[in-house]
Amino acid sequence: WIHAGYYDSVSRAGGIPVVMPPLASDDDLRRIVDTLDGIVLTGCKLDLDPVRLGMDKHPATRPMPARREDFDRRLARLAMEQKLPVLAIGAGMQLLNVICGGSLYQHIAEEILKPLHHRDPVEERLRHLIEVVPGTRMDQIYGPGEIRVNSDHHMAIDQLAAAFRVSATCPDGVIEAYESALDDWFVLGVQFHPESHTASALDMQVFEAFLEGCQEQRQTAPATIPFNLRRAA
Repeated sequence: WIHAGYYDSVSRAGGIPVVMPPLASDDDLRRIVDTLDGIVLTGCKLDLDPVRLGMDKHPATRPMPARREDFDRRLARLAMEQKLPVLAIGAGMQLLNVICGGSLYQHIAEEILKPLHHRDPVEERLRHLIEVVPGTRMDQIYGPGEIRVNSDHHMAIDQLAAAFRVSATCPDGVIEAYESALDDWFVLGVQFHPESHTASALDMQVFEAFLEGCQEQRQTAPATIPFNLRRAA
């Protein structure tokens, strides 16, 4: 299943969403990707498999089905190779960081000094403060001042891949957002969930910024790369 908030948010921001199944053929995957302007790497209630990250499985970790993670890894790698614009959310943010050479904490509560509460097994509306780095895309999206975002994760980014720079952190030091450090690749990764019913009205601007990033990259891309972005009237 897929959370309806992902494709509804893309639609509301003015794009045309295409839901991709976990295709087994790389040729089929490339045929679809070649028609797209950008990719949303979605989150998941389950986790990336820690064994594939070189870790022993923590009791709190619930790995997602191998078919899902295999497909997401292939899609993220293809996006990296072709420098397709990417909005990476939740587990999608973590995965893209790994594919690009970064690493993860498996369990925040035991690996971060004085951690804040990032997941509540009962309360869906858990929110915490994040600190936005001035001059970043997150700063452009939310403006100055403190903001609160929803939170539902126990894994987090440890070492950030060299292709990215931090654009927001939690007061306990957990990276809550990153963006591309490369001029020719739009990437925005957020640990929180702007597609969720627990999101604030301002969080919709994350999807709007993503579509703007797709347009920006389209304008500077070589003419041989196909694009099909359509803005809603």
